[in-house]
Amino acid sequence: MADLTLNNTVAEWLADPVGERVFSDMLAEAGATTKSLAPAKRLKLGKLVKLSRGKFSAEAADAMVARAAELKAAGADAPVEGAPAETTAPTEQDAAPEPADWDEQITPGRFAGQTVVVTGAASGIGRATASRVAREGGRVVAVDMTEGGLDDLAAELGGSLPDGAAVVPVTADITDDAAVARIVEAAGGRIHALANVAGIMDRFAPVHTVDDATWDKVFAVNVTGTMKLMRAVVPGMLAAAEGRIVNVASEAGLRGSASGAAYTASKHAVVGLTKNAAFMYTGTGVRVNAVAPGGVATGMSPQDVDEFGMGRVQSAMGIMADIAMPEQLAASITFLLSADSTNVNGQVLASDGGWSAA
Repeated sequence: MADLTLNNTVAEWLADPVGERVFSDMLAEAGATTKSLAPAKRLKLGKLVKLSRGKFSAEAADAMVARAAELKAAGADAPVEGAPAETTAPTEQDAAPEPADWDEQITPGRFAGQTVVVTGAASGIGRATASRVAREGGRVVAVDMTEGGLDDLAAELGGSLPDGAAVVPVTADITDDAAVARIVEAAGGRIHALANVAGIMDRFAPVHTVDDATWDKVFAVNVTGTMKLMRAVVPGMLAAAEGRIVNVASEAGLRGSASGAAYTASKHAVVGLTKNAAFMYTGTGVRVNAVAPGGVATGMSPQDVDEFGMGRVQSAMGIMADIAMPEQLAASITFLLSADSTNVNGQVLASDGGWSAA
């Protein structure tokens, strides 16, 4: 069979007996199985390195290629006598062309003179959103519980921001009223836009095994924290007769097959909160929308996964679109945060590569 390289997709690796063995061995060391690769099957191994955000290193990928070559050289993929012939994994030349990589396009000055609060700004989608708003001229109040991540964001952008742009780090728990008050204070008056990105996963537990602690914590962050920030910023927006709020929901807010009971219910609640607020403030100049991401390479992963629930969810992942980069979600979010979304209100933008269309 053909050699396996960084240019072969995950599906091609898994279709090859040696490739499947190498992948299985690598995942077993991390306590996982090849079922966890369902959302990434169409990705080339080399791209998986980029999307993993350091969890799957280039060195690990190179080691897999070397191991596969070693096993093939030793005849590990030789067909067993009497066994049916196996299908050769497609080569790079045989495979369908891969769509070109997306490149972020900054719009200079789009947020000039504006103050934007972004929660969950230390990592993932929140960090990408905060970074883009700042690079487009905005003053970003970057909120997270992880102080180190906020410091890294501020240091990364450093002196490269345009005049008037800034990153104001605020370490805060959005479920705490006093912390929410500090966020508003740090904004220093007029808040033009709010991106409620902060959120936590559940354990993929269905309703018969979900525990009270998980349920309460997921709702506290995903729903109550979102509501508290909205409640804090809306009066100022009403007084100014203008403001934009974007809540990050999820594919799990659109269907029941994407996560556990707690996370799914919480994101459905975010959708309801978004639509109700949009209706309530229609005609005031305050607009409220949501973005529903699909699979995103954020590094956010559940702990102590419920085996029954994960098994059910994984069975539905065959229709999931490719994993996106946080910057791709930031592109959707910043459009809704900007004045360009002038005629959009009460909408849930599914930024999921088409998963919700299946």
